Amino acid sequence: MALGFLDDVGLSLPKTGRGFEPLPLPMRYAILGDIHSNLTALEAVLKEVDRLGVDRTYSVGDVVGYGGAPREVLDLMRERQIPAVKGNHDAAVVGELDTAFFNPMARAAVDWTRAELTERDLDWLQNLPLTIDMEDGSISHGTYAHPEAYEYIQSTDDAEPSLNLQPTMACFVGHTHVPVTILRLKEDPTRTFYTVDTEVDLSLAQRALVNVGSVGQPRDEDPRAALGIFDAETGQFRLHRVEYDIDREAKRILAAGLPEMLASRLFMGI
Repeated sequence: MALGFLDDVGLSLPKTGRGFEPLPLPMRYAILGDIHSNLTALEAVLKEVDRLGVDRTYSVGDVVGYGGAPREVLDLMRERQIPAVKGNHDAAVVGELDTAFFNPMARAAVDWTRAELTERDLDWLQNLPLTIDMEDGSISHGTYAHPEAYEYIQSTDDAEPSLNLQPTMACFVGHTHVPVTILRLKEDPTRTFYTVDTEVDLSLAQRALVNVGSVGQPRDEDPRAALGIFDAETGQFRLHRVEYDIDREAKRILAAGLPEMLASRLFMGI
């Protein structure tokens, strides 16, 4: 095919002399794909997250880049206390990644974004981890095996090193902006395959690597914002799509003086 959890909470019966001790409760997670400074899409997705009533929300990185509202997006991420890993655009904005290999539109957006952000914003991006490991899953931007390299996973072969290394059954990623799930089933762990189904029973998997698509710039020809919902109790993963006001965000990009293509591609989901 061509194509990383924090404090779990709960209560147990008290033990003598030790009071109450926490036990993990089954969790439902919202996993946000690449946001790329798209405030309108992020607001719409978080409204859906609230409606679904999940326990924790995480981001697979590339919080900034491409879009016209980086400050507002970072403010909302901090307000909602959403942990994120560092994407390649996040790393480029803080000077940790050379943009020589970025296309001209991406490079222009990185330069503009850097000038727009405050020191607080830049510190927040700089301090993002490359991976997050939770009890129920892991998060990385590109591969889990080499998160600092920001490699793309565009085939089952690309996924193999991460599937071999990830410490949890499920690892959630982004980077390509294209939703896909790559799995090894418990009944046949020697075989790796993929599915583009929007609902996948991960309880059947020995290992799974799940690309949750993109909140702010989908590239699977569906312009709606994407987010993943993972129920750790049942093992069910579902990709949700959310309508948002694309015209509003496109006008914001153009008003910022960013390349016109960054606005027009939002309508096409490419």
